[in-house]
Amino acid sequence: MRTRIKVCGFTDPENAVAAASEGIDAIGLVFYPPSPRHVTLEQAQKIVAAVPAFVTTVGLFVDASQGAIEEVLSQVPIDLIQFHGDETATFCRSLGRPFVKAVRMRPETDLMQIAEDFYDASALLLDTYHPDLKGGTGHHFDWNLIPENFPIPIVLAGGIGVENAQQAIGQAQPYALDVSSGVERYKGMKDITKIVALITEVELGDRRK
Repeated sequence: MRTRIKVCGFTDPENAVAAASEGIDAIGLVFYPPSPRHVTLEQAQKIVAAVPAFVTTVGLFVDASQGAIEEVLSQVPIDLIQFHGDETATFCRSLGRPFVKAVRMRPETDLMQIAEDFYDASALLLDTYHPDLKGGTGHHFDWNLIPENFPIPIVLAGGIGVENAQQAIGQAQPYALDVSSGVERYKGMKDITKIVALITEVELGDRRK
């Protein structure tokens, strides 16, 4: 099966369209004000309107209130919610929308229990743990922590880039890769040349599976 590619943290419509035109599967919009990749509602509306059909738009939230999330959803037609904080399974499903739940990985993380709790998630996004950051660390975690025959699709995040995409696919066998800083010119602006190179590496990794 082909490994999907999500690039997270777009802030500019033209940049998002250029990336989508090269063949990525999903774009991520960050609705978390402390992030340097945060987008306003107006920015998000322009990006979503510009992105071509069949490219999934993902809205990332970190411990936002239900009201705040619903406000975004009422104005920005995103396809998928990504919960990237400490949201409970009950909270995630209360929005009634397809969602991905991020898990910040540590050696003691019980992924099988999390899979049981979030059984109706579209995927679990596994990211690198950092005590002060909710993602965007630029470092990868120990992929050996991922159990074999995991029951929910895995999106692998945390320090993924051109240099290690093939290794990530071969070792972790994810459903998708989630990339941000690994394909940036600067925070919020993606480097299309790096995205093209990443797509090539993912295709090579898929052939070697």
